This record gives sequence, C-alpha cells and structure tokens, in this order.
Amino acid sequence: MKTILKQIQGDKAIWAIVAVLAICSFMPVYSASTNLVYVVGTGGSTFGYLLKHMMLLLMGFAIIYGVHKIPYRYFSGGSLLMLPVIIVLLIFTLSQGTTIGGANASRWIRIPFVGIGFQTSTLAGLVLMVYVARYLAKNKEKVISLKESLLTLWLPIAVVLMLILPANFSTTAIIFVMILMLCFVGGYPTKYLGLILGIGVVALVFFILTAKIFPDAMPNRVQTWQSRIENFSDDNGKDAYQVEKAKIAIATGGLVGVGPGKSVQKNFLPQSTSDFIFAIIAEEYGLIGSVFILFIYFLLLFRIFIVVKKTKTIFGSLLVIGVGIPIIFQACINMAVATNLFPVTGQTLPLISSGGTSIWMTCFALGMILSVSASKEETEEDILEDNPLDILHETI
Repeated sequence: MKTILKQIQGDKAIWAIVAVLAICSFMPVYSASTNLVYVVGTGGSTFGYLLKHMMLLLMGFAIIYGVHKIPYRYFSGGSLLMLPVIIVLLIFTLSQGTTIGGANASRWIRIPFVGIGFQTSTLAGLVLMVYVARYLAKNKEKVISLKESLLTLWLPIAVVLMLILPANFSTTAIIFVMILMLCFVGGYPTKYLGLILGIGVVALVFFILTAKIFPDAMPNRVQTWQSRIENFSDDNGKDAYQVEKAKIAIATGGLVGVGPGKSVQKNFLPQSTSDFIFAIIAEEYGLIGSVFILFIYFLLLFRIFIVVKKTKTIFGSLLVIGVGIPIIFQACINMAVATNLFPVTGQTLPLISSGGTSIWMTCFALGMILSVSASKEETEEDILEDNPLDILHETI
C-alpha cells in the first residue's frame, strides 16, 4: 500500500473524491442497466454492463495516473498541436449522416476494434480550455487588444464551436460560457467580453435562421435542441415524459429511498444509466443519497480552489480553473435537468453515469489538475525551461 501511495502524487483528497464517486456509481449503473437489458432489449446482461462500466473506470484511473505524471507545462504547447487535430476530427464527425444505437452519429465517431463511441466535442472542449489558459498566461503582462485577440484567441474558438454547434448545442453553450468565465478570471478586458458575448448571440441567431431557411442543409440535431428548449415549458412536449418520470423517481425516493436496486422508474425512464442517473439515485437512496452526491461534487470544487491557491504560476492556476470548473458545472446541469430546473441537455453526471467518452475526458481533466498540484515547486520561469515544446509554448 505504501508503494502505491508513493506513486500517487498531487492532491490526495482529489484522488479520494474520485475514488468515492467511482464506487458510488457501481450500484446505480448496475440497477439502471436493467432498463437496457429487459426493456430496450439491447442484449447482454446487467452484470455485463456493470463489468463494462468498471473497465471504463479502470481505464479512466489509468488515464489520471498517466496524465498526472506529465509535467503540466507540456499541456501548453500540446494544446497548439491538438487544435488542428480537433478541427479535423470535428469535421469528420459532423460529416457522418447515419445513426449509432438510435443516436445521431454527427456527435460521435466509433473507435476501431474497441466498439466504443467517442464524442469528439468533449475532447475539443478540453483542448480549448487549455489553449485559452495558455493565451491568458502568455499575455498576463500585456495590454490585450481586441484586434489582436480576435485572430489569435477567438478565431480558433469560433471555428471549433461552429463545428460542434449543429450536432450539440448544449456542449457548445457550456464550452462558450466556461471560456468566458476563464477569460474573466484571467484578466481579459471585461468590455471586450461583453462584445464577444454579443457576437456569439448574433452568430447563434444567424445559424438558427439559416437552419430555418435551408432545413435540408442542416442536420436534424438543429430541430432536436430547438425543440428541447421549446418543450421545457410545455408539459405535453416530447421531453416531458422523461422529466415526468424523473420527478416521479425523485418523489418516490423520499428521505432514505426505496433501497438499492428497487427503483421502479428505471424501467420507464430513457437514458436511466447516463443522462437521468441522478433521478435513479434519488429514488433508490433518497434525499440523503442525493445530498451526499452533491456534497462530494462541492468538496471536489473546494479542493480545486485549494490547488489554485497553492499553484505558483498563472498558467497552472488558469489550467486548473479551466478544466476543473466545467466538471462541477456539468454535474450541476445534469442534476438540474433531472429536477426539471433546466431543459434536457444530454449532459452526463461526471464519473457516475455510464459512458466511455465522458469518463475518460473527465479523468484526463482530473489528471491535469493533479499534475499541477504535484508541481508545487515550479515557477513561471520553470515552465519555459527544458521543455521539448518550448518553441510551441514560448514563440508560436
């Protein structure tokens, strides 16, 4: 045990929180998978889904371990290398016009030999947050002009977001809001942020109008996320069924829940293992279990702020904020959707919902945070020394 602990670096509390969330996910995923096996009829067994979830989590922990061993200064230049790769992947993903398991394939690509769908937009969001952190850290002592930042900062962001938008509006909105938050924290001029926000809204309106005028030129996902917003206040809407079943599950759970594996609504609630797993947790473990999960996420948020406070470099601090806060934000959105406080978005509950892409990207982000927390002695100058990606970090 001591040998294992010596290999684990960084904030030990974050390691413990991740382990607790992973352990808490086993029973809800196992219980909710009966919907896929017996109701949807996807084949396999509930134990098979649990085993798959365990393997994805083990791979996620391997990602955390591998990434947290990488000095975080390499992520700066790495974001520049990954930007063109991400753009190519998004174009390839968007060009797909078929469906995978009934879901629109313009959000996913299938990983060869593994058979697992990979949502490229989640990787794109992670790369963008690192890229923005790098830009803000590099220009921390400069007066940032709108003209210069439009080309070097906002143009790459706009290209990536416009490639994500047609297939996944919710992810696009979350990434954009998180980028604005990071820019505000990183000292980007507030007067320019308001202008960028306005440009973003105008671009969205223009996209919607274009989709209305030329419906055949746009993917069906445009109508999907548009209808989700319209149905949010409509009790008879298509998404009302999901929300109604989620609210029934939460109400049935009461204070202590009906017990592990005894959920009834899991048999009627679509996406009960992913998007609406919080409703199943509330039904089986009650208000106590729901508050416990919420507490764990806010404890993770607290530890993220602790890492930020202890970090001695601007890039390290912005990196932790940029990749850490979206995890908590996504968790809050997932729980808000389950409780009908927010329209259906398709966002999973980090480290608890089943699904490879969400787990892996969350683990990659956590690995970055742990890498920063493990490098307490580094200074801003150290980041630029003995770095094989110096030319990318310092001059490009």
